[in-house]
Amino acid sequence: MPDSPTDPKRAEQQLGGETHMPLSRITVLDLTLARAGPTAVRHLADWGAKVIRIEPPDTGGEEISGARHGFDFQNLHRNKRAIRLNLKSPEGHAAFMRLVEKADVIVENMRAAVKHRLHVAWEDVQKVNPRIVYGSISGFGQTGPYGPRAGVDQIAQGMGGLMSITGLPGQGPVRVGIPIADLTAGNLLALGIMTALFDREVTGVGRWVQTSLLESQVFMLDFQATRWLMAKEVAPQAGNDHPTGIPTGVFPTSDGHINIAASSARLWERLCDTIGKPEWKQNEKWKTQKGRGADRKEINAAIGEVTKHKPAAHWIELFEGAGIPCGPIYTIDQVFADPQVKHLGMARPVKHPKLGDIELVSSAINISGYSRDVRTPTPEADADTADVLRSVGYSDAEIADMRAKGAI
Repeated sequence: MPDSPTDPKRAEQQLGGETHMPLSRITVLDLTLARAGPTAVRHLADWGAKVIRIEPPDTGGEEISGARHGFDFQNLHRNKRAIRLNLKSPEGHAAFMRLVEKADVIVENMRAAVKHRLHVAWEDVQKVNPRIVYGSISGFGQTGPYGPRAGVDQIAQGMGGLMSITGLPGQGPVRVGIPIADLTAGNLLALGIMTALFDREVTGVGRWVQTSLLESQVFMLDFQATRWLMAKEVAPQAGNDHPTGIPTGVFPTSDGHINIAASSARLWERLCDTIGKPEWKQNEKWKTQKGRGADRKEINAAIGEVTKHKPAAHWIELFEGAGIPCGPIYTIDQVFADPQVKHLGMARPVKHPKLGDIELVSSAINISGYSRDVRTPTPEADADTADVLRSVGYSDAEIADMRAKGAI
């Protein structure tokens, strides 16, 4: 449950004029683009890290994640500061290295050749700051036969096996409706960065933390991957049915569809009683998961013949009362209208200087005593350039000179 601003146990405090958050003492240099890298940095920014997003002098107002004032870009880059810095220029590169000296973390998702060409790779920055934690996301890994390749989410979904098990049987490959490889890689990199920071407290040295879209996608196959590794079973498409737990899937109602999950022996018996079919419990074949799996189509059709005569709300109330997991199937607007989603505070308001009052997607992590509020909206590209450079010793005259030379 989201913390109340008046919660006496709330841990946020005013320290030196700034609000303390769990990562307030961490400074992050954000070199990321697109989605996977920004997802990792967003975790750090949301929990108070001092994130400096570094952008080239002119992006033309357009990013891979859309226009700067668009919904995607705004959701990815909140709670950060932003500067423009030309890493290709000697002055811009020197300024970056001066920032590196005082930073704790760098996050990037460039192709290997690009970061080496810009001289901002792990080897370059570790010489300047041995305590730096350097986080990298690539398409396929930093080394190996595919190391030099660029990678995007859908390519990883295909190569990572996900598209082969998504969709209806016989439908052919289907992508998942969200960029799951990007998001997972970002989530895992954030976890890896925090692990390296924790290790640094003991060792005093930084680490290079890496993951890739391909590794993340294979990791997310989870039991479907182990199904192959241990049992040599290649998972097929199963549509809306759970691949191994039957019955678990989508069933018709008089006004739409619902999800029902009753795969264990205990839940199966409860389901039979709840929908008025106790005789199904006497079917010897249906008493085991293996037997129900073999008769998946017949069981699903039989359940559907019952559920289709009553509305979803009727069945959800009935199944909930019997302790059978079930739920509605929402469109996204219905998700945010749901009372539980509202209670969890998954839409967070923030006032943007140009867009006005907007809402963004909340962090899904809850830490007692801390708020998940969006503290600041996504900044304009050059909003903090001068202030950040002053913080590492640049004079106003030097900043003006760098601007004249195109370094910022």
